[in-house]
Amino acid sequence: MVRDLSLAGVLEDVVSLVVEFMECDSCLLYLRQDQELVLCASNNPQPQTIGQVRLKLGEGLTGWVAHECRLLSISREAYLDPRFKHFHDLPEDAYEAFLSAPVIGRNRVTGVINVQHREPHFHSGGEMELLTTVGEQIGCLVALANHQVPDLVMTSARER
Repeated sequence: MVRDLSLAGVLEDVVSLVVEFMECDSCLLYLRQDQELVLCASNNPQPQTIGQVRLKLGEGLTGWVAHECRLLSISREAYLDPRFKHFHDLPEDAYEAFLSAPVIGRNRVTGVINVQHREPHFHSGGEMELLTTVGEQIGCLVALANHQVPDLVMTSARER
């Protein structure tokens, strides 16, 4: 978090680590832009999806997690949940298990991170805790990336 790296690169690295540690088939990371969630990172990036797949707050399982600011775990047939929204460009839409946590920064939802398994999968308490912690860490990272140092410097100079 302290190195001068691109936010997109760091998010891709985080997604890769989540896939490795959670042994899942998919990890998708959405960040909030106004009242929408935009797909920003994926372990299986499709060029036509990054930055293009968008959800309104409350839309689909991911939007529900953002709107409710709650963890969501579905161990099988996630695509049958009435909140589910289908995207033709995302192969993950046919995956069975779904675990999603809000990305929290400065006490507000700044995104959502999802992990999915092709086969049914019971999410352990440890997995839920790990994804929640990752969501909080990503929130801190996003807050740092959005922090504008020149504004602080200018404010401090005006106060003198």
